[in-house]
Amino acid sequence: MTVWSVRHISDVLNSFGWYGHMAGALLVMLQTIFPFVPFFVVAGVNVLLFGFWGGFAVNYIFSCLGAAIVFFAARNFGRSWVQKKLAKYSYIEKFNEKLERHGLLYMVLIRLLPVLPSSVINLSAAVMKVRPLHFMIGTLIGKAPVILLESMIGHDLLHFRHYKGRLMILAAIFIVLLLVSHFVKERWFKSSKTGI
Repeated sequence: MTVWSVRHISDVLNSFGWYGHMAGALLVMLQTIFPFVPFFVVAGVNVLLFGFWGGFAVNYIFSCLGAAIVFFAARNFGRSWVQKKLAKYSYIEKFNEKLERHGLLYMVLIRLLPVLPSSVINLSAAVMKVRPLHFMIGTLIGKAPVILLESMIGHDLLHFRHYKGRLMILAAIFIVLLLVSHFVKERWFKSSKTGI
């Protein structure tokens, strides 16, 4: 999706006034439940609609709401089916035990580091031994800096001429996060397989 497309979507939504602004907010929730485009694209639309800080607030609040909806829906309606699918992976159960003991810490870490896509985190947490309170607090803490980063990337892509220097720094930060998350994921699943 091009920068023009993001601007066009934002202009169309803005033309509907309050209803368009609500649609922009709901797009965040929809993207959290069904990730149809990269998050920073939706974040960019809302930054144009609401301004940077307003867009960040909308992105953050509605992303957390979407995560909660997925978590509680999967826990209440699809838990047993997903657990059966995961039962053949012994290391998942060992990792599950870590989540039961240190759920809040792990939730914050996997939100801060893109170890897994957000939609996968929401579904996996729902069927593993993560306490709902730990899921929600971990999500609220861990999503804030990541959504701020993605909102800034969306903003700076739309204003490339003025912010290209900062965009390069933000892109470098994002790449470092990806590399760190790859290392962390290897360590976690290696230790889970060996029972450490």
